[in-house]
Amino acid sequence: MLRTFTKLAVVVSAVVAASLASAELKWHTKYEDALAEAKKTKKVILADFTGSDWCGWCIKLKKEVFNTPEFEKWAKANVVLLELDFPQKKKQPAAIEKQNEKLAEKYKIEGFPTILFMDATGKEVARYGYDSGGPANWTKKAEALIKKKA
Repeated sequence: MLRTFTKLAVVVSAVVAASLASAELKWHTKYEDALAEAKKTKKVILADFTGSDWCGWCIKLKKEVFNTPEFEKWAKANVVLLELDFPQKKKQPAAIEKQNEKLAEKYKIEGFPTILFMDATGKEVARYGYDSGGPANWTKKAEALIKKKA
């Protein structure tokens, strides 16, 4: 009994630690805020066009890459995060919905997930999406895309 309780406590602690680590990342939802931070920090914007509650590949990308300590470390050093969500079940403020629709049209987003890297003026630098291989593979390829266009 005590052994089972100890194993359960270890598992719960690991889950809580992982969720706290991913919760530390700041994802902007307002385009203008992301542009301002990118200008201030001289970093590129990683804009995640996602269907967070219905798109299987979006959910997989978030789970396998974005919600990991490796991605968190890379993101804090390299990018400003912007989530542009197109949910089907959860309601968003009307201003966010309108903003996201306009940005999807502006950048000609045709599928989800689309990861758009842009500079502090909103100019597209590169595009990416889901890629298997976990956070190390994803960030390595993202880094190459960003540097290739810079």
